[in-house]
Amino acid sequence: MKINGHLMQNKNNNHLQDRKTENGTTFFNDLANIRVLKESEMDIRVPEIPAEIINTLKSRKKHMCVKKDGTNSIPSCNEASVPGMVTQRSCVYGGARVVLMPITDAIHLVHGPLGCASCTWDIRGTRSSGSELYRNGFSTDLQERDIVFGGEKKLLETIIELNQIFEPAAIFVYATCVVGLIGDDLKRVCSEAGKITGSRVIPVQSEGFRSVNKSLGHQLACDALLEHLIGTEPPQNKGNANRKGLEDHQNTDHSLNILGEFNVAGDFWAIKPLLEKIGVSIQAVVTGDSTVEEIAQANLAQLNLVQCQKSSRYLADAMEELYNIPQIRVNFFGVEETSASLRAIAKFFNDPQMMETVEKIIKSGTEGVEESIIPYRQRLSGKKVAVYVGGNKAWSLIRAFEELGMEVLLTGTQNGLPEDYQRIKETVRDGTLVVDDANAMELARLLGKYKPDLLVSGAKEKYLSLKMGIAFCDFNHDRISAFAGFKGFLNFAREVDRAVSSPVWNHSPKIKPPAKPDILTAKSIEKKPRKEVTKIVQGS
Repeated sequence: MKINGHLMQNKNNNHLQDRKTENGTTFFNDLANIRVLKESEMDIRVPEIPAEIINTLKSRKKHMCVKKDGTNSIPSCNEASVPGMVTQRSCVYGGARVVLMPITDAIHLVHGPLGCASCTWDIRGTRSSGSELYRNGFSTDLQERDIVFGGEKKLLETIIELNQIFEPAAIFVYATCVVGLIGDDLKRVCSEAGKITGSRVIPVQSEGFRSVNKSLGHQLACDALLEHLIGTEPPQNKGNANRKGLEDHQNTDHSLNILGEFNVAGDFWAIKPLLEKIGVSIQAVVTGDSTVEEIAQANLAQLNLVQCQKSSRYLADAMEELYNIPQIRVNFFGVEETSASLRAIAKFFNDPQMMETVEKIIKSGTEGVEESIIPYRQRLSGKKVAVYVGGNKAWSLIRAFEELGMEVLLTGTQNGLPEDYQRIKETVRDGTLVVDDANAMELARLLGKYKPDLLVSGAKEKYLSLKMGIAFCDFNHDRISAFAGFKGFLNFAREVDRAVSSPVWNHSPKIKPPAKPDILTAKSIEKKPRKEVTKIVQGS
């Protein structure tokens, strides 16, 4: 606003609207609005989006579909986000860090500005039974001078110093956007540093801008493992953080790797006893609770179990081609999926004794869970769930919810690939809405339309859900309870019940999304039954 010729701003530095009277005087005209806000400050509302902005998001319609048999019920995905949409995606660098950082006895060095190093695995819930070195964050902390003259010298000095102080089993060096722009030769510096230190120094070409999807970061991380670690001999200096001797990893008749298991909240520790009971030895886990030398010997295994298809399918395919190691997809979330995975392992090894042992374990595990799960199932039966998480959890949790008598009516991912959505299609039931790369307002509208009793997502969607009066569970990397295996299913049921059955929802305000034309089609579907949403979303 203008007062006596001076331009004034409000506390949020936003220009306030001004109006001229007939005599040309400019004055503030929003006092009435301030009074209204004070009167209604206890009301909780979602701001309305102008219709012209809604119309610009019509291109988002192809990123949503409803699963129907006999149709190609897969949304458009792996594309650049619509301009102007506030996407929740991570970058390529973030994708690489997710895969590699659980390697416990390695240093993970970020070559770039200090801000990029803030994404540490310590906040992501993976656990270790040995070294804690991976929980430390390291950065070259590039400054303006380094960007102008190059950061290669600083990187080399940093690697040498870290190796002298910590003597790690390996040093992973991650490239960031700035490094890609100034052209530092990461591979050359890492090669030179490896010769000087006698240790493994592994470059990860994970510049954040390399793709619109962090899934490329998963692939680049797998490339680093394939090229510089798996199947390689120990270097001159193996480091002193290796918690197990090599004699513990000799190849046996029934040995396997678990790919895409990151030991979040100790999930691997729930899977490991089951495999040991049926007579299977674990060569390596990629990468939860793992060491560098364990992964280096992953090529000795007879079978690869692919737990997270999204992050590790590429690695499994490459190892099948390079080392002739077959692969099977597994899922240890829920009684039904855990049982099916154990049977698939026994079937692969074609061992009658193992098959018999598997059936005994399944019977014992099922009986142990069935009675304890009854009160949870009674309270949760008929409740509706919306799942908006990473690619793997978008389908791996579906059966677990169904075992509790709950219905998954919406699922989706932020960084899904076509094969991810194909797996989702194979898992969900007809009528389930599948969404790719939803922004916050779309998600709010979908929650308002479908009215689920529970939203399963990450920390970024937590407060949106809670403010709308919808129970929320974070099943991403921040959780603290293990959900894998038979006992993990009890933890899963307990966490879901705590969220959904809490009495707080009887007293919390229910927030409705803006009653404007729907973001999917620019048509109002507020009064339409759910069956008609299928036709509307598909544009028929």
